[in-house]
This record gives sequence, structure tokens and C-alpha cells, in this order.
Amino acid sequence: MITSQKPGQQFDFKPDLTPLLDIIFIVMVFLLLTASINIQTLEIDVPQTEEQQVLESVEQDVIAINILASDPQWAINGKSYSDWEMFAHDLLLKIEEHPDHPVILGADKQANVEQMMRMLAFMQKHNLSQTQIIMEESN
Repeated sequence: MITSQKPGQQFDFKPDLTPLLDIIFIVMVFLLLTASINIQTLEIDVPQTEEQQVLESVEQDVIAINILASDPQWAINGKSYSDWEMFAHDLLLKIEEHPDHPVILGADKQANVEQMMRMLAFMQKHNLSQTQIIMEESN
């Protein structure tokens, strides 16, 4: 006698989702490839100088700006600020008081890159072109 199923075996009436998942992944890839992403950029002009002249010591009064890794995230000459608005206001006052002092920007290695970009955009907006960035000399 020929039987099409074994005794005690029940039919499983669950749908096969494999074709549906294939279509979902294809649509997802299509949407990711065709989506237009708005990328915000900030153009920075890097000076063309010899490598030895780029890193030099500063031996005059300066306005030192620090970008820290944790709160408070900002500092001007050692005075910390956790509020951006207050920091920006005090920085502009300091620059108006001492226009001959160069502005030096130093960021902690673990500091958020977004804070650095915010600071560079602020400097560009207020035409603060006499700025130096503190760097460690690599060996």
C-alpha cells in the first residue's frame, strides 16, 4: 500500500517567507542607493608652508580656547563654560578687548568632532582668521 504521509505527521500550513524577505531587501537596497543625503561641510583653507614652519612655539599673550571631552565642554584661558551661548559671548568680548592677541584653539583627543566643527564655523562666521590650532609634534 502506498501512503503519501506517515502516520502521526501533521501538515504545517505556515507560509514560506523567503520570497517576501528577498523582495524587502531588494527594495531596501534600492531606497538606500537612491536616497539623497544632505551632507554639511565646512571648507577649511590649509596654509601651504614647509613642515618645520607649521609647528612653532607661541611666546606672546594669547586667547586660548579649549574644547574638552566632557562637561564643561568649552574653556577660554582656563575658564570653563558648559553653555555655548555664554562661551561665544565671552569669546567675542575677549577678542574685542585684545584684538592683537592671536586665538589659539586646542582640542582634547577624546573631544567630540562636532564641537570642533562648531567652533571652526563660529570662527569663520565672525571672520576670525588669525587662529592657530595646537598640535602635538609627531615623532
